[in-house]
Amino acid sequence: MSRIGKQPVSLPSGVTVNVSGRDVSVKGPKGQLSERMPGSIVIDVGADSVVLQRSDERKATRALHGLARALVANMVKGVTEMFFKELEVQGVGYRAEVQGKKKLVLTVGYSHPVEMDVPSGIEVSVDRNVLIRIEGIDRQAVGQFAANLRAVRPPEPYKGKGIRYSNEHVRHKVGKSAVGAGG
Repeated sequence: MSRIGKQPVSLPSGVTVNVSGRDVSVKGPKGQLSERMPGSIVIDVGADSVVLQRSDERKATRALHGLARALVANMVKGVTEMFFKELEVQGVGYRAEVQGKKKLVLTVGYSHPVEMDVPSGIEVSVDRNVLIRIEGIDRQAVGQFAANLRAVRPPEPYKGKGIRYSNEHVRHKVGKSAVGAGG
């Protein structure tokens, strides 16, 4: 049996889970999330926990068991405490700023500033023009927007300039060495 899938998901107070067919919706103090689960996974909602079970022992069903449990656990965690990612902008003249609530403007060495629309359900804040914090209740949406933001200017290995996660370590390479005289 799946080691992750067989563990029950505990429900904190104030969180309700509704199952209708394959759709699971979780409502909590921070908001509401819904997700479509695989048809081969059976979801039992108790008073203080949610248990996910397989309907058969096929390989595909076993593979989806832990995934479905992780999705439900992430929805429960998201509606109680928000997910966040922090990114750093490094480089001379590189900066970020938020215009309004739905636009992030990046100046990262291109001939023009890069404007990115912030998806709904996600909040972006910038501290000291170089620290970007992305918050939201949907873990997948937060991670995807952070990855899209990093892809605008990934960190380069020679000087380290670019956008990186705050806990990311970029290995630096040595530049070209000059050829000695008398060659």
